[in-house]
Amino acid sequence: MARKSMFRAFGKKANPVSTRIFVRGLLVQASIGVHPHEYESTQPIIIDVELDMGDMDLPKDDRLGETLDYGFVADKAEELALKAHVQLVETLAEQIADWALATDARVQRCAVSISKPQALLKADVAGVEIIKTR
Repeated sequence: MARKSMFRAFGKKANPVSTRIFVRGLLVQASIGVHPHEYESTQPIIIDVELDMGDMDLPKDDRLGETLDYGFVADKAEELALKAHVQLVETLAEQIADWALATDARVQRCAVSISKPQALLKADVAGVEIIKTR
């Protein structure tokens, strides 16, 4: 699925050189929601994370240690989603964004979108998107 940057929607002028690391469409079976039936079983959520690394130096030696591993980002987002029941998607999105900003000083902004495809009968998905800046 081709999706534009979550940051572009807010019209903030970007630096001339910018690196963005992203994970899109991470499907997780999570215990999330405020309704009684949502405490009884898990449901699918879709997590998108986009990290604006600013003018981070591009890898010179072609080594993973020179960047932030998107596999690590995906694993941590899933770990946070599975940690415990969360009532609001906003809460989980903020937890993921806070982790991203705390884990690597190169992360300048973090956008997290969480969708619940089964939340509404007449819509494909419902959810929230947050953007946090250092």
